[in-house]
Amino acid sequence: MSSDHAALDASDNAQRRVLLQVLLLNAGLSVVLLIGGLLSDSSSLLANALDNMSDALAYTGSYFAVSKSDKWKRVAAGVTGVMLFVLAIGVILDATRRFVVGSQPLGPAMISLAIVATITNAWSIWLLKKFRQSDVNLRAAWTMSVNDFASNLGIFFAGGLVWFLGSNWPDLAVAIGVALVATYGGVKTLRDVLKQQPT
Repeated sequence: MSSDHAALDASDNAQRRVLLQVLLLNAGLSVVLLIGGLLSDSSSLLANALDNMSDALAYTGSYFAVSKSDKWKRVAAGVTGVMLFVLAIGVILDATRRFVVGSQPLGPAMISLAIVATITNAWSIWLLKKFRQSDVNLRAAWTMSVNDFASNLGIFFAGGLVWFLGSNWPDLAVAIGVALVATYGGVKTLRDVLKQQPT
């Protein structure tokens, strides 16, 4: 019996270490993207900054839910799903505002920061890969990192189009894309939570 508890404790500690690393990566990346988005007037970079910020907050909840009951893990995952919906609404509102008042995003800055973000999110995915099937809490964390990776690739290509065309529409289109990806991730996570509800 004691060996089973020791194995569970070791697994919980391993999950906590990974979640702490991913949390710090996303928190640092959100600050970099926020500054870069403001300086480059990029809606998609700001959207990604908010995305990573919400991820860091969600990972914080996941971190504290690791050794808790299944109920607390479902709560942490549910909060993650709701945060993704809130992010999507905020991004759509910002993109709409920029469409109306105009913006002048800097393509080279978008490309550079998208590369940094893609590498960071790939690292997060690699760290979480081992635990993605552990429980609903870790699956939610995995989903968020995969969504971020897809969003960063979109920003990379949008930066190229902004640079080449001298237009803001690719930046706004990818910002909306980030919102749609977040919405999909929110739906997927909440469905997973509902499936885990005791019958």
